[in-house]
Amino acid sequence: MEEALAAGLRFRGVLVTTELERTTRGSELRAELERHAVAVEDVGGRAFAQLATTDTPQGVLAIVEPRAWTAGEIDFTRGRAILVIDGVQDPGNVGTLIRTAHALGAAATVVLRGTADVLNPKALRAAMGATFRHPVVPLDDPQFIAWAAANAVTLWATAADGLPLERARQDAARAAGGGGGERIAVIVGNEGAGIRPALNAIAARRVAIPLAQGAESLNVAVAAGILLYEVLRGR
Repeated sequence: MEEALAAGLRFRGVLVTTELERTTRGSELRAELERHAVAVEDVGGRAFAQLATTDTPQGVLAIVEPRAWTAGEIDFTRGRAILVIDGVQDPGNVGTLIRTAHALGAAATVVLRGTADVLNPKALRAAMGATFRHPVVPLDDPQFIAWAAANAVTLWATAADGLPLERARQDAARAAGGGGGERIAVIVGNEGAGIRPALNAIAARRVAIPLAQGAESLNVAVAAGILLYEVLRGR
């Protein structure tokens, strides 16, 4: 909620219980909400518990209007790579992916069909407020493919049998003349099935993270963090 306020989102209203003001941070949050002329209503603990989606709520609930981002607002001056989420179904993973992309300086996150709702409560909690600041753009496959082509974006698809990450990064640097100017979309796929064949087919590079012997795979958000770090550190 602090992040939503800081990002300038519109609050429709807030419910609080006495639990919130038992901490200094909670009292400060209420005061900040009131400074922004947000309607704050006190409710009883039983009614609040029926509305809350967590077992141990912090005593505050809000209705907030999320920002709707478009592909035209993706700004590569914010970062020379974006993250593309293809059919990741666990909302906790989706939220962590958005948080990771934001923290590492990606220009945006594109969400393709089959991906969990980025506004799912679990996804919002996992993103830790990044959803309110980081551009998250929902697109269908044809829209994304057309946008990538029009904006000269190179697609990197994660694949167990792909080119080792360090070699892929070196090749990209050489292709860009050492200037690190290539625009890259790092695509991560469904936890079980991976990236859909249609996207694999148009990817310029299929990239793998070398793993220790006996290790089968990484969590999708961990893999995305490693890939984005390697891509963005050469900007």
